[in-house]
Amino acid sequence: MPISTPPLNLFFATILITLSLPKLNQATVRIIIGRCHASGFIESKGGYCPVSNSADCCQAGQTYSQYHCSPPVTGSTAAIMYKTSFVNKTAKCDNRTYPDSDVVVALSTGWYDGGSRCMRNITIDANNGNSVTAQVVGECDSWNGCDVANGNAPPCVENVVMASPAVWEQLGVPQSQSNELDITWSDVS
Repeated sequence: MPISTPPLNLFFATILITLSLPKLNQATVRIIIGRCHASGFIESKGGYCPVSNSADCCQAGQTYSQYHCSPPVTGSTAAIMYKTSFVNKTAKCDNRTYPDSDVVVALSTGWYDGGSRCMRNITIDANNGNSVTAQVVGECDSWNGCDVANGNAPPCVENVVMASPAVWEQLGVPQSQSNELDITWSDVS
């Protein structure tokens, strides 16, 4: 079986080198492979919050991380899944809306990868043993946020899968738990 490598923009290495100085007798080299760190920050000015739960909106004076990356995709990529409706949101992949009965998702900016996963399927595995195949239709923007264009919502974090209600239902997640769920996902070949 051929070995595949992740796209360059999903593979990150951070190298920290401390050179030997007169009072130091050793050099320190630390390599961290496969980590995604904040690429920038947005400070919110606050503003109109169109959702009933104001905790979902940027708070005035608070700083939010921005990401151009996501953790590397593996055969079992850890993520946080949130429920969202695509009924009133235009999906970035095809500029249309989707009913809550469609099994669709949006991925964090790094995983969305400039649209390379648009209209492709991923498998989502829940910790209850259930899995579902969902179609990628959009991006959960990890760079932009805290503005009118984004409903005053903060940027998504780097490891998010935003899933339609149908995804949650097919995974068998009780309504009482259907706000946030630790999952793993993988590309469908």
